[in-house]
Amino acid sequence: MLFRKSATMVAPEDALPGRTDQTMPVPDAHFVNGNTLTAPFPDGMEIAVVGMGCFWGAERIFWQLDGVYSTFVGYAGGFTPNCTYEENCTGRTGHAEVVGIVFDPEVISFERIMQVFWEEHDPTQEMRQGNDIGSQYRTGVWATQESQLPIIEATKARFQERLTEAKKGEITTEVGRIDFHTDFYYAEPYHQQYLAKNPNGYCGIKGTGVSCPIGTGA
Repeated sequence: MLFRKSATMVAPEDALPGRTDQTMPVPDAHFVNGNTLTAPFPDGMEIAVVGMGCFWGAERIFWQLDGVYSTFVGYAGGFTPNCTYEENCTGRTGHAEVVGIVFDPEVISFERIMQVFWEEHDPTQEMRQGNDIGSQYRTGVWATQESQLPIIEATKARFQERLTEAKKGEITTEVGRIDFHTDFYYAEPYHQQYLAKNPNGYCGIKGTGVSCPIGTGA
């Protein structure tokens, strides 16, 4: 990805102003499965929001899972409303590159989503993933409903135990709570399902090789 910056987090008062009267256009359908990228979603669906570094590769991981209805990429966890990709790459929005995951909890549990999240990137790298450096590439998970928070914390604790056993370091993942409808900002249309449109495109995320045990979830 472009505009690699130092691993610092911008202060709210120094963040770019963004725009409150203009939202990003969103494609009508998912490039891979044809489902919608915007609400309303089918009844019973839940939404997960995770940051794993470059959102191109992270999104591809999740759209391949059974029970996932839709995926899309965007920006969350920061301060600048309706930011652009170029603005986010400056490191002055406070947002991370994130993936929104719409899933059917009757088919795939949130615990399983978290297992994939922990295993498929390196949550011990602060403000970076691999060669991608900056707050926009930080590891993070933002609960969209209160019931997700204890599952996030429980899977984090279990994964930390495995990392410690493997001498892999401490988890630096940001854990937060957001209102998906007001705090998630869609990325530009060309970023959506980018690696399906560009199969040889860049993907910089890499796991630790450590497994995360889960309970009885799907």
